[in-house]
Amino acid sequence: MYKIWTICFLLIAFFAYSSWIYTDATNYGSTMNLKQSEGKRIYHENNCQSCHQIFGLGGYLGPELTTVYSDKHRGEAYAEAFLKNGGGTRMPNFNFNDEEIDALLAYLKYVDENATSYKVMNQSNK
Repeated sequence: MYKIWTICFLLIAFFAYSSWIYTDATNYGSTMNLKQSEGKRIYHENNCQSCHQIFGLGGYLGPELTTVYSDKHRGEAYAEAFLKNGGGTRMPNFNFNDEEIDALLAYLKYVDENATSYKVMNQSNK
């Protein structure tokens, strides 16, 4: 009988935790608009996460992009130049059109604006 209650408790705890993770715990403060959603779609369709990280998740070949938009050494112009021309031998030129570049920049801006805890955490590590 003890095993059945333990299993039931663990299942209920699992479903409650999963429900919380996929609803409230992933609320970053604002909802994406259509342009930002389109940028996210383009980001994933072109497999950008295989080389770049957002919120610490992704590849290690390219730079971390969570705060690229507000970074005083990079910023919007830096990101736009790489999206238009590629990055030499490491980042291919995807030949994005202007609408795709605008959507990707909108998505990166959205990520940056919602990275407040990420920015605080990284500042304390420096």
